[in-house]
Amino acid sequence: MTDPYITCPVFQNENFLLRLVESADAPDLLSVYSDEKAVPFFNSDNCHGDDFHYTTLERMRSAVDFWMESYREKWFVRWVIVDKKRQKAVGTIELFHRQAEDYFTDCGLLRLDLRSDYESTTAIQEILSLIVPPAYELFHCRMIATKAKPSAIRRKTALTNLGFSAVTEALVGNDGTHYTEYYVRERA
Repeated sequence: MTDPYITCPVFQNENFLLRLVESADAPDLLSVYSDEKAVPFFNSDNCHGDDFHYTTLERMRSAVDFWMESYREKWFVRWVIVDKKRQKAVGTIELFHRQAEDYFTDCGLLRLDLRSDYESTTAIQEILSLIVPPAYELFHCRMIATKAKPSAIRRKTALTNLGFSAVTEALVGNDGTHYTEYYVRERA
């Protein structure tokens, strides 16, 4: 499989398209990151205090610019999730290979941000089914990990249905902060 930092793969099914985020996505993504019902489900662990609640197009554009720079620097890949029927961006997925001195080493860390009307078990399963299987090889990792807070009932159901399991281990941040509420799926 190709290096995602050289050629970013595109994933799609009948309903969703996942492709590398671009500047033109900022207006659609503002509806995701300004959605107060969605923000509590976002994973901002180890993100230097950013809660990903953006209320202006200028701030959204700044975030997209940072995500594109991060891709060029090979820090992480951020795919936009497009609803193919509506031709609108309805979320993003971030993935990167994490090496650390904790349980979450040799890990593909996945962050899924969705507009609240897409926070359904069916949509989450459908979206993650596109990217999780190839992620192990793309990011050369033994497991995929993602956060699911206690209130994220539909997300936790989708993760369990896809073979993820809750773990009690903490992800240790750059500053030593311990983050919990992770689900993992080991490589088959």
